[in-house]
Amino acid sequence: MSTPDENSVGVPAKSTAAPGGCFTVRRLSAALANEMVAMAVTHGAEMGFKVSAVVLDTNGICQAQLRGDGAAIHTLASSFHKAYTAVTFEMDTIALVEQSKTGTVSNSIGKLPNLLLAQGGVVIRIGEEVIGAIGVGGAPGSDFDTRCAYAALERIGNRLG
Repeated sequence: MSTPDENSVGVPAKSTAAPGGCFTVRRLSAALANEMVAMAVTHGAEMGFKVSAVVLDTNGICQAQLRGDGAAIHTLASSFHKAYTAVTFEMDTIALVEQSKTGTVSNSIGKLPNLLLAQGGVVIRIGEEVIGAIGVGGAPGSDFDTRCAYAALERIGNRLG
């Protein structure tokens, strides 16, 4: 589990168990998830890239998905895998890529389905609580995918919480 960094957004939140053993799980509304994927794809297009974006909840379930105009078919899969990896490890994939250079990344990446060690996956937080992730794929360089994801997160950041 990672700690929030300068790329995290939101306000502190706590999950508590309710009577009877149930608990509340927070996730983005459909409207915010759709706005995020649209913003990521638009940001990519503004930079001249044909990208796709996916927003997942913490269970790895797709909340929103958008294939940008002219984006290759594989960009849907790569954006999903980047978001899935970010939400699984509760950290942005840019940090995982950096950790891989020192050998401190879990051996499960590359061995378990849906995990992809590539930039472009960014967790969505409310305070320290991870509520999902966005993944972007298709730009010529994963650092550009990450920029698209951060642009989308900035767009909705003040509405979390």
